[in-house]
Amino acid sequence: MEDFPWLSVLIALPLAGALLVGLMPRGSEELVKRVALGVSIVVAVVAGVMAAQFDTGGARFQFEEKYWWIKQFGVHWAVGVDGIALTLVLLSVILVPLVILASWSDADRSGGVDTPPKRSVKTYFALILSLEAMMIGVFAATDVFLFYVFFEAMLIPVYFIIGSYGGAQRSYAAVKFLLYSLFGGLIMLVAVIWLYPLSAKSVSDGGLGQGTFLFSELSKLDIEPTTAKWLFLGFFVAFAIKAPMVPVHTWLPDAAGQSPAGALVLIVGVLDKVGTYGMMRFCLELFPGAAKWATPVVITLAVISIIYGAVLAIGQVDLKRLVAYTSISHFGFIVLGIFAMTSQGQSGAALYMVNHGFSTGALFLLVGFMIVRRRSARIDAYGGVQKQAPVLAGLFLVAGLSGLSLPGLAPFVSEFLVLTGTFTRYKVPALIATAGIVLAAIYILWMYQRTMGGAVVDKVKGMTDLSARERWAVGPIIAVIVVMGFFPQPVLNVINPSVKETLVRVDQHDPASKIKNVAENGARP
Repeated sequence: MEDFPWLSVLIALPLAGALLVGLMPRGSEELVKRVALGVSIVVAVVAGVMAAQFDTGGARFQFEEKYWWIKQFGVHWAVGVDGIALTLVLLSVILVPLVILASWSDADRSGGVDTPPKRSVKTYFALILSLEAMMIGVFAATDVFLFYVFFEAMLIPVYFIIGSYGGAQRSYAAVKFLLYSLFGGLIMLVAVIWLYPLSAKSVSDGGLGQGTFLFSELSKLDIEPTTAKWLFLGFFVAFAIKAPMVPVHTWLPDAAGQSPAGALVLIVGVLDKVGTYGMMRFCLELFPGAAKWATPVVITLAVISIIYGAVLAIGQVDLKRLVAYTSISHFGFIVLGIFAMTSQGQSGAALYMVNHGFSTGALFLLVGFMIVRRRSARIDAYGGVQKQAPVLAGLFLVAGLSGLSLPGLAPFVSEFLVLTGTFTRYKVPALIATAGIVLAAIYILWMYQRTMGGAVVDKVKGMTDLSARERWAVGPIIAVIVVMGFFPQPVLNVINPSVKETLVRVDQHDPASKIKNVAENGARP
């Protein structure tokens, strides 16, 4: 099945499912849910079959497809995945059916107590399936213009999910999210268009006579240093907003505070990874010299994000906003690993993207289940939950401990690799970043103590434990967190070849490799 269009099928299936769900008649809510869940499971199975055929020792980009889309402008429908993109596609297709299962009832799809009690069920699930298609497309695109199309198209379902299914301030949060994202996207569009004449000059000697947006061709360009710096900034600003990084992060806490918890799993767990993925794929490989030039500033911003996000998380009184600020801190670690430009740092960053998606996804789902029962996201509305709902409290503890990177849980491996990889080249930033680990212990354990421990508050009395459906929604994520905490190597084996290619493109030699070579061969005069 080498010629089978795996990625095009993966993109088309959820779009077809969204169309099918949207055409269903009113009053068929139960059927809508089953169809949406069924489509998402089929997508996950197809992705799993595709992933089983991925060859870690083969070509970098696999399952490639390339067809002309807009020939006059050199635009292709070009898709393919390397190890990093493959793991993010798998993250997406695993989380979507769990989000659909967790969002089964009207209450589960609510962003807060002040949201309208009745909203369109089929529209919600159609938006989720549409979003899944966009997420797969953005990670699979190997044409930069096609990547931009998916990058912007993701905004549409997210905007309507927040604006229609969010809390009391949903309109404000949705518009703020849209404006921030459009601002970054428009800057990136200028940079994308700028690449076209540059590629035309380069490829005309080869007889093509026109420009191209193919990543494989653009990565070969020798761009004049000043121009490369401006292009790097055009891409980086868009990705920094999406990630999000300080100081362009403020849309996330507002969006998190108003969004339905299930949608937040995809917004923070997957969509925000587009920012860090874009930095690693496009900023480093298309503009390697400019990336080196910007590294001191980016690493400084990453360290600020780590500390700033953690400190603000400690002071939050809203559960969803607290988890959002922890994500700002975690994204700081990911960016730090990427721009450390070492094999350990970048492998850790790529693995962190996956681990953070599962860890934060579990937290948001469990927070959502708590809000459904208590109709409040405020921390002081809870107390003694572990006595009333021990399964919920136990899973919440595991998810929380993964958020502080406890050894034995998945995020620990990635965070350890990021810090050790950074330390080999940038010791001071790595040492400062370790303070984020201490702060993480404070905000996670204090949150758990205030919500789950202590005496049972009056309004928590009678709180029900997780239902079978809810356990099936969050249980697989917890299982992945535990398994990947002990056995991360299979995922690293998929990621590492792509990391190696990135470092070769940036022309960075791993300090760890230098030390190993000296130890093996002896110092040379």
